[in-house]
Amino acid sequence: MKVGFIGLGIMGRPMALNLLKGGHEVVVWARRAESMQPLLDAGARGAGSPAEVARAVEVVISMVADAPDVEQVMLGENGVSSGANSATGGAGWEGLVAVDMSTILPAAARDIGARLAAAGIEFLDAPVSGGEVGAIAGTLSIMVGGSAAAFEKAKPAFECMGKNIVHVGDAGAGQVAKAANQIVTGVGVLTVAEALNFAAKNGVDPARVREALLGGFAYSKILENHGQRMLDRNFKPGFKSWMHQKDMNIVLQSAHELGLCLPVSAATAQMYNAMVGAGLGEEDSIAVLKLLERLSGGEG
Repeated sequence: MKVGFIGLGIMGRPMALNLLKGGHEVVVWARRAESMQPLLDAGARGAGSPAEVARAVEVVISMVADAPDVEQVMLGENGVSSGANSATGGAGWEGLVAVDMSTILPAAARDIGARLAAAGIEFLDAPVSGGEVGAIAGTLSIMVGGSAAAFEKAKPAFECMGKNIVHVGDAGAGQVAKAANQIVTGVGVLTVAEALNFAAKNGVDPARVREALLGGFAYSKILENHGQRMLDRNFKPGFKSWMHQKDMNIVLQSAHELGLCLPVSAATAQMYNAMVGAGLGEEDSIAVLKLLERLSGGEG
């Protein structure tokens, strides 16, 4: 299958590489030309704009920072919609599926999907979970919203990038699932950091405490994986703190629109706000441990 990929950052680059490894023909575009080079070296073809990508493929994927970026690459000047339209004289390219794998507001995903549909382009919102490690290994969880037909067309591409692929529902449903995922992971990371800091401040070896907790109901992947990274002081970003701040803001904005009470999410969002304010925004979100240490009188 001919697949386009727009956005080649920490997540996008390995995801696009896995499409190549899966045998797909891949056309790439990124704002910075140097970001494209590893893909070109691996056999992808470069394009001069998202529109040029759209003209060359059956499925086009974006993996960018936030809703304004998605809107720009999909609907802006020289965006996917203009490329698809120019391919058939303005009627839209029948069968083209546009997939956004970024994390954005569900309402924004629905709006972008409706505007693409008006241009004759099917749209899927398909955010992911698993971080850089999952992107490299091709083991991401992919949560998809959109039509069943579009999902089936894009599924061979998804299968190169992820292992747990779920068609959640209509447009926007993928982003709702991702927001729920970020509640669980955001709160989970903060909880593990609190537990390990609590142990250390009580003069007890946090590594032994983690070992004990892993054998009971407190077990979680976050405690197992991120807990060990906290103990190792490995704060190399696989998912930067500012990204989790953005995602928790998505959760709270959606909650505000619906009048929902999410008190734990709100407190967690404030911690990620504080991380960015404390200069920890470029570190992994597990560096929330450093912030807790500082607030507890340590250096962090």
